[in-house]
Amino acid sequence: MVQTPLQSLISRIHQQLLPHVQLESFDVHNPVVVSVVPAPWELLGTGNYAAVFCHPDFPEEVVKIYAPGRPGWHEEVEVYRRLGEHPAFSSCLYAEPSFLVLKRLYGVTLYDCVQQGLYIPKHVIQDIDAALAIAKQRGLHPHDVHGRNVMMWQGRGFVVDISDFLNPEPCQAWDDLKRAYYWLYRPVFSWLRLRVPRQSLDAVRWIYRRYRNYIRRTR
Repeated sequence: MVQTPLQSLISRIHQQLLPHVQLESFDVHNPVVVSVVPAPWELLGTGNYAAVFCHPDFPEEVVKIYAPGRPGWHEEVEVYRRLGEHPAFSSCLYAEPSFLVLKRLYGVTLYDCVQQGLYIPKHVIQDIDAALAIAKQRGLHPHDVHGRNVMMWQGRGFVVDISDFLNPEPCQAWDDLKRAYYWLYRPVFSWLRLRVPRQSLDAVRWIYRRYRNYIRRTR
């Protein structure tokens, strides 16, 4: 019996990727650490709970694997179910406990745009705003939407990580990022095309996280 492309990808996940990949999460506030990636698989990126991989024979799909002991798989499956099809979001093509097969989104994260000095058009921010409004209409709560979780491609904006969209706790991350875009990036960085060192961006991220934690504790 001839396998469909998705069935073939799932077979390779079970035969090549899952038995050999090694990833751990040491701190919920920092990306997981991937120490072994079996060839020909490639590591695309890491989040605080999971890592994303791709295979050269399947350019339209990615595999998201959760680190051992980290929650979120069930919630992410439900978020994708509610979102359905939308051009600014990925979609879930297949799910098994601990991993998801997702439609691949191409682009550069806004974090990397600032680091590389790439221009971020206003339309990118507007696209993401509109996508988050759709998510709210579908009973979701956009949460933890920051520079590493949104990206642009050919002048359009996309939301990469929706894993926390069932969290009802108020989150100001996207609103704060928009303020920084309109108040600082557009009048200064967009003209100068400065490349901000990654260490400086990580320091800003560290300070911002502690500022938000302080605000939350004092309310």
